Amino acid sequence: MTHLHAGLSSETTEKARLELNENPDTLHQVIQQVRDMIVTRPDIGFLRTDDDFILRFLRARKFNQTETFRLLAQYFQFRQQNLDMFQSFKVDDPGIKRALMDGFPGVLETPDQHGRKILILFASNWDQSRNSFTDILRAILLSLEVLIENPELQINGFVLIIDWSNFSFKQASKLTPNILKQAIEGLQDSFPARFGGIHFVNQPWYIHAMYTIIKPFLKDKTRKRIFLHGNNLNSLHQLLQPECLPSEFGGTLPPYDMGIWARTLLGPDYSDETEYTLTYDALHVREGGGGGDKELMKRSQSAVEPGTLRQTDRETSTPLLALD
Repeated sequence: MTHLHAGLSSETTEKARLELNENPDTLHQVIQQVRDMIVTRPDIGFLRTDDDFILRFLRARKFNQTETFRLLAQYFQFRQQNLDMFQSFKVDDPGIKRALMDGFPGVLETPDQHGRKILILFASNWDQSRNSFTDILRAILLSLEVLIENPELQINGFVLIIDWSNFSFKQASKLTPNILKQAIEGLQDSFPARFGGIHFVNQPWYIHAMYTIIKPFLKDKTRKRIFLHGNNLNSLHQLLQPECLPSEFGGTLPPYDMGIWARTLLGPDYSDETEYTLTYDALHVREGGGGGDKELMKRSQSAVEPGTLRQTDRETSTPLLALD
């Protein structure tokens, strides 16, 4: 057992061995082999190459060294090609701060039955006069940067639920192919996270049309992990147990409080008038999060009240795509 496995449960260590081909005996050797490939890309500035950092990329690509280096290179190349997104990549950036406080993203404290962290987005909460799509993407990427520091999540991965209820056609018209392609490049091609499922709930017809537009940009592996559930919860609950979900999604947990993740990053006493000086490098995120004055917390603004989604509509219950 190396220091790189410190803090991992025996179950997670075994999962890494079985699912990701992780071998503690050869770990440092494999990491060095990936590091040795850096000289082949002098056009990219690899700003971080320590063991812990490279390991998360290996886990994201199941220890395939060629694919790991490709992902590592794309990670830094994406940042070089989108300098404006990352020049002020910290929680006190006004755009990121607003997006976090508006629930982009929400992060559930309870993992799913496979130990994956669940991220949620209530699309109709997007106030386009307040948050640009780019700032929402930056807030999601920053949140993932914080979360991926946890080695358990490097192995177990993430699940994303997007609730499209009351997401207007006018809002959808702002989702241009260019910004959707940027989001795909930033999340699918350039970030070392394992996404076990992306679940659409209450999607209108024009979201189906949007999916058709972005589908060519998605890898086969990604397409197989996208589920369109419509307004039926049965298919969602077949993949994510209700015990892991808030009541907005027919779960047994209380309604999601939008303040929880924002407070975890911004501090226990945040309010709209507070100025923040924390940066990402200085964050020490507590696994539990929360705290602070509950009056400052914002409830989920999902347009769907708990329990209103139908659980019998078989026409919309079958995912358009299925997991491997």
